[in-house]
Amino acid sequence: MTKYISVGKILNFHGIKGEAKVGFTKNQEEFFLSLDCVYVKSENDYKPLKIEKSRLNKNVALVKFEGINSINELMDLKGAFLYIEENTIREALDEDEFLIDELVGLEIFDENGKKQGFVIGVSNNGASDLLSVKTNSKKIVLIPFVKAIVTDVFIKERKIIINNIEGLLE
Repeated sequence: MTKYISVGKILNFHGIKGEAKVGFTKNQEEFFLSLDCVYVKSENDYKPLKIEKSRLNKNVALVKFEGINSINELMDLKGAFLYIEENTIREALDEDEFLIDELVGLEIFDENGKKQGFVIGVSNNGASDLLSVKTNSKKIVLIPFVKAIVTDVFIKERKIIINNIEGLLE
């Protein structure tokens, strides 16, 4: 079964010729503009939407879908999430990039092999991604997802190795 991952949302229309304002993940402009097809969920099925053209406008993408030529044809899609097949995203990931759902649940170990907690979420503060970690003492701390602190990620082994600098987990 194909797995789909959300890459954007139709926020509104732009102009009268069926162009959509689409919000997408921060810092993913290049990836989003490279897409030629996305999917919209309709009941329990995913329907393809071919992208005729797309461009950036401030902090949104303006997207013209094939076969949608007026505001009226676009209105039913307003608020809809846009998806792509998981394999499409995986092919575009660099060696040190991961999907958020791959990181949630991974155990955190320090450089000495001592378990420190596990990942409960991932967020972004504008400068970098942050791992939300529930520590062994049940506290929730934020760990910057940068190479100086997160030294290794082992998805198959379900663990992350961190450089436990003083004060990081306090």
